[in-house]
Amino acid sequence: MARLAVRNLSMTFPAVQALDDVSLTFEAGEVHGVVGENGAGKSTLMRILAGLQFPTSGEVHLNGRPERLGSVRGALEHGIAMIHQELNLVDELDVAENVFLGREITRRGVLDRRSMIAETQALLEEVKAPFGPTARVGSLSIAGKQLVEIAKALAVDAAILIMDEPTAVLSAPEAEALFGLIQRLRDKGVTVLYISHRLPEVLDLCDRISVLRDGKLVASFEPRNEPVDAQTLASSMVGRPMSDMFPAKSVPPSGEPILMVDRASVDGFAEEVSFILRPGEVLGFAGLVGAGRTELAEALFGARPLRSGSIEIAGESVTIRDPSQAMRHGLAYVSEDRKGIGLILSLSCVQNVTLANLRAYCRPVLSSTREQEATARWKSELDIRAGDLDAPVLYLSGGNQQKISLAKWLETDPKILILDEPTRGVDVGAKRELYALIRSLTARGMACIVISSELPEIIGLCDRAIVLREGRAVGEVSGETMTEEAIMRLAAGVEAAA
Repeated sequence: MARLAVRNLSMTFPAVQALDDVSLTFEAGEVHGVVGENGAGKSTLMRILAGLQFPTSGEVHLNGRPERLGSVRGALEHGIAMIHQELNLVDELDVAENVFLGREITRRGVLDRRSMIAETQALLEEVKAPFGPTARVGSLSIAGKQLVEIAKALAVDAAILIMDEPTAVLSAPEAEALFGLIQRLRDKGVTVLYISHRLPEVLDLCDRISVLRDGKLVASFEPRNEPVDAQTLASSMVGRPMSDMFPAKSVPPSGEPILMVDRASVDGFAEEVSFILRPGEVLGFAGLVGAGRTELAEALFGARPLRSGSIEIAGESVTIRDPSQAMRHGLAYVSEDRKGIGLILSLSCVQNVTLANLRAYCRPVLSSTREQEATARWKSELDIRAGDLDAPVLYLSGGNQQKISLAKWLETDPKILILDEPTRGVDVGAKRELYALIRSLTARGMACIVISSELPEIIGLCDRAIVLREGRAVGEVSGETMTEEAIMRLAAGVEAAA
């Protein structure tokens, strides 16, 4: 008897069939992968199982009995917990307060903070978090917050644990620690539902893999018992053969630098980092979480103060104190946190696309017609799949949200584009489209900096990569020296600075 099963599950939204007669079983002590393109129905299925939505038709069975979960609390009472891809934390509270939010430990009616801190410390050690239970969540990086989400789910001691893109912002060592934790949970009999766009890790980790496409279950695999590779999975997801993921690299640019950064320092995050960037080049920033990559990029864009160092753009020394100055000098920055910083989810596609360049559409009053025309142009150029450009961005898939975020900054006509984790939470088909787009931009002379925790992405997309460790640039790799082993040796301090 399966621990968890869905029978003939369907979910219909206005004009969208999110799930179409899906039946699946999930066994005790099993890691079950669920994969598919953005919009395939994965998140809808998981939200139903987590008690966040009720299906249009069909049933959810627990230990052979139909159950109506009804709410998150109802799911938790049945032993189902979910680690969400989109963070669900309170920045103003500390880690322990977030982990036990709504389930606070009390003793004789008084909050038992000491017990909460002790239990949170044990959970943080299990997920290998580099911070303590009293750290304010708002001060943590995106990766740090993801570790808090994982600890929060572990705290309920669930029999069924849903993980939605848990490694999307984790470095390789952090991901390995998580995989070890998942193996231990499986050995204890926990059922793990694992959703990820990183197909190699799905193949390595999962006992069974179910593929959704357009709301339907289209394929199932058992990697332990049958030969299956990432190409096969990707082809099942998109319904067509997948050719090479990364576009061919051109001859490395050799012209005059468009950007020169000399001994840039950011308090608490970066120390005397120097590098150059040429037109037509894709430069990668690699390193472990906490290496200072995002903070350095934010300082270059004026989103946080640069303590010392100098910046030259096109041979001219510049001072950048805020993003508006950065934009005037031709910089654009696509944040890793597209739903928290990169986009305003309640606004429409049109409003988001023109937001960073709104002045161009106010001559003298805002022209909604010209805004519509510009957004329609980017929709065509970037292949943004949005039926109604006036609908809130909230309802788009992750890949299409990322394209809207890109369009917003490309609308400013930048010379230098900084992309922070550009394919986080994006499916394999959309990834390939984004890689091709980045290369098409550099072919026109734009220069790009790509920050990524995915080493295959750094190696496949970038011409060169700067490796950061504890805020310092410890090496540069390119050509034949740009391998996962070489990057990790530098990032982990196994190899001396090069």
